[in-house]
Amino acid sequence: MKALRFIKYFSLLAVVLSSMNGCAEVPAPRAGGGAGLSAAQLDRVGRRIWQNECGGTVAGLTSWNAGEDFASLGIGHFIWYPQGRSGPFSESFPPLMAFLASRGIPAPGWTQGPCPWPTKAAFEADKNGPRQQELRALLSQTVREQTEFIMARMDAALPKMLAAAPAGERSWVSTAFGSLKTTPEGIFCLIDYVNFKGEGTSPKERYQGQGWGLLQVLMAMGERLDSRTAWNVQFAEAAKRVLSRRVANAPPDRKEQRWLAGWHNRCDGYKRPL
Repeated sequence: MKALRFIKYFSLLAVVLSSMNGCAEVPAPRAGGGAGLSAAQLDRVGRRIWQNECGGTVAGLTSWNAGEDFASLGIGHFIWYPQGRSGPFSESFPPLMAFLASRGIPAPGWTQGPCPWPTKAAFEADKNGPRQQELRALLSQTVREQTEFIMARMDAALPKMLAAAPAGERSWVSTAFGSLKTTPEGIFCLIDYVNFKGEGTSPKERYQGQGWGLLQVLMAMGERLDSRTAWNVQFAEAAKRVLSRRVANAPPDRKEQRWLAGWHNRCDGYKRPL
């Protein structure tokens, strides 16, 4: 099956490279480099991530979702576990705090350890307390830096994904990643999704042996490659397939079907111009 897939891929790749004039919406695949983002585009990326995760509200910058064992903070809903708690999802709030510190941005001392709220109930009871007000103020004033943190995570994802990918998939993963980076819309796909569902490299982030991160979406793109369709559109459709598979594989007690429509709507947003 893999041999057949790669024959199909290289055949389609030849079509893309030889017919760019007739298929201008699909950029020539590239293994690296890509378009940069202007300051205005970077700010739009931050606002769209904030809208996706928090409804674009300051209040949404400190959240604890029902059925979860961690706080979700900032424009990217960065995960922060309480003392003694861990889970299948990578913790991202402490690295954000380290990133802000590296930029010389001071943060309250209590943000340097584990999440001080042990449960969702404790978190909600303190929603208007001084700590969460202080945290929301910091997070609302560092949207650009949080966006840059997510971009740095996206750039660091490729070597991790190549190390984790099956040997036969590595060339395709590198090509798809590089191709998406050739347009602002493709860059947004990578930035937002790696923040949304991670790199897909952690063995813990699996249901029934199958992951749902950026690596899995890039691999899924290769299964239905279409030279007539823009890379960001193909990414959006592959992401919806991967997320549908996640929900189908999820433990029944997580009741993930309730989130699927919203997840698909977010993926459809990848098709829009940045």
